[in-house]
Amino acid sequence: MFKIKLSILLLISSIFLSCTKNNVDYKDVRYSIGYISGEYYGLILKNLLTNNLSNFGLYDKNSNYRIESSISHSSELFITNIDNTSDRMNVKSTLVIKVYNTKFKCVTYKFNKDVSQFYIFAKSDRYISNNRAEKKIKEENTEGLVKNFINKLMISENRCLK
Repeated sequence: MFKIKLSILLLISSIFLSCTKNNVDYKDVRYSIGYISGEYYGLILKNLLTNNLSNFGLYDKNSNYRIESSISHSSELFITNIDNTSDRMNVKSTLVIKVYNTKFKCVTYKFNKDVSQFYIFAKSDRYISNNRAEKKIKEENTEGLVKNFINKLMISENRCLK
């Protein structure tokens, strides 16, 4: 009796295990990279997009789905307290991406997001450190926005938007 119950449980568990699948399916859609504006940071954006899409197996330079994007950064000085002892520079990065279906000539996905960080603004004799901090923040913002885009892209529908 015990052997019969054990064999039935083994059979049921093997059925459940055979029904599960540990394969990641991204709807078998690949994307190509089109025009990217943004000069130096546009080049960084293109490299990040290409690398991240390749890592997930979503990149194909001959795909019908073309990613066109632009990255822009803006900086502004703001003062955080009343006695003006702590000046900070706010760096805001904006990423705008459209995914075009070249076969049907329509937009299938739009992504528009911005992120900002700040750093404490050093005196003018430390101007080099301000430039380095701003450059690093722009690169980090771009990388974070690309990761966010890739995560949203993997779950998006690939239908033409109205």
